[in-house]
Amino acid sequence: MSFDLVLIGGTGDLAWRKLMPALFQAWRHGTLPAGGRILAVSREPMDGAAYRVWLQQRFQDLAGPTRPSTGDFERFAAQVHYLQVDLAQAGHYPRLQRWLKQPEADEGRAAAADTVVFYLATSPHLFPQICAHLGAAGLNGPEVRVVLEKPLGHDLESARAINAAVGAVFSERQALRIDHYLGKSAVQNLTALRFGNALFEPLWRRESIASIEITLAESLGVGTRGDFYDRTGALRDMIQNHALQLLTMIAMEPPSTAHADAIRDEKLKVLQALKPFDAQSARRDVVRGQYRAGVCEGRAVPGYLQEPSVPAHSACETFVALRTEVRNWRWAGVPFYLRTGKRLAAGAAYIVVNFRAVPHPIFTGPHPANRLVIKLQPEDGLELHLLAAQGHSGTEALAPVSLDLDFDKAFFESRVGAYERLLLEALHGRLNLFVRSDEQEQAWRWVEPVLQAWREDDAAGLGPRPYAAGSWGPAAASALVARDGCNWAEEL
Repeated sequence: MSFDLVLIGGTGDLAWRKLMPALFQAWRHGTLPAGGRILAVSREPMDGAAYRVWLQQRFQDLAGPTRPSTGDFERFAAQVHYLQVDLAQAGHYPRLQRWLKQPEADEGRAAAADTVVFYLATSPHLFPQICAHLGAAGLNGPEVRVVLEKPLGHDLESARAINAAVGAVFSERQALRIDHYLGKSAVQNLTALRFGNALFEPLWRRESIASIEITLAESLGVGTRGDFYDRTGALRDMIQNHALQLLTMIAMEPPSTAHADAIRDEKLKVLQALKPFDAQSARRDVVRGQYRAGVCEGRAVPGYLQEPSVPAHSACETFVALRTEVRNWRWAGVPFYLRTGKRLAAGAAYIVVNFRAVPHPIFTGPHPANRLVIKLQPEDGLELHLLAAQGHSGTEALAPVSLDLDFDKAFFESRVGAYERLLLEALHGRLNLFVRSDEQEQAWRWVEPVLQAWREDDAAGLGPRPYAAGSWGPAAASALVARDGCNWAEEL
């Protein structure tokens, strides 16, 4: 398979921090198809040799195991090229077309690539313009795909506008909306857990499950991304995409096949079944917060309003916790709790499935209900928390025990990163791990009432609740789940 992978925005942070390292790992693992070229496109004035030097310097910032040796980098970089293109200038795109249609002789290819993938690693507001220019240059043929990095819009209207502009040039099957959480090993194993094993499916319903928690916590602050983050916030940055995608994977019905559209049809049904917010429930069932100065991971850190490029009176949320339900027969009445935030007590992402207690206890002492913990980061794995007898008689107090599966250890040889997996899926045209436009728009539709309620609160001087950096967020987040007799799982 011959391919051309074009990174539009090839000198940006995403390209050198995530995409190029992922492509290097794919090359190192032998999964990057032979006969391919990687083209970085940017308006920066340099040639291919200068770009490879620039990239190698930045690779030195990578963690030890992922940092290439000089020899490995040189062999990988033989596939890496650079083309100076001003994305705002329609007249520059024929230069890109000529490069793709007329491969250089030393590439060993007599014809153009079988597959061309444009990865738009730019600000999403440029997507319509870039796609229009690609179409005008004839770079939207059946062999072409375009990968769209999040966030795709800032509300339903803008997301629709971007989808319409992209859809005018590329078909739905050519437009791949990326959500890197869908590339994580634990998320892939979530599908296998549910639909590849007979053990859990009979229990995966309201009769056996009391509640489900999804936590996406970060100990880091906004750092130098204050300007971007202040225009985005935690709801748009994490809940509307990552958290809702995880919720659909947990709550979806078994698809009829493993085909991409069969899976995405079921995910869409979950989004459509989510209990909608109105002005009252948006204030009752959603907590927004903003971190203040505190101690995080043993060091003093500033509050959000003291971060670089953050306006002094910003009402941007750095924390969101919410309660929702999936209104169908499988899940009716089961609360789903979603939580995300920056400068929290730990950096971790996990899903907790809390099972109901046994209907008639026969053992003495307290016996907490079973739970399944699906760990997404910093490690990938599963923990099943059970109870076992402590004494000899078998009727004494029960003690918690756990079964622990560490994916990093169990599948060390075949472990791949999220971006590595997603880039390979894009090259092969497999759509299962990408978000369809109707999914994305339904997710925006669901969060819109919350955004509207916050705009009204801001106008009335009611901003986000403060919380100390290094904590687990505002106290109101604990009160939110306590109404149902629940607690957030924080000591895993």
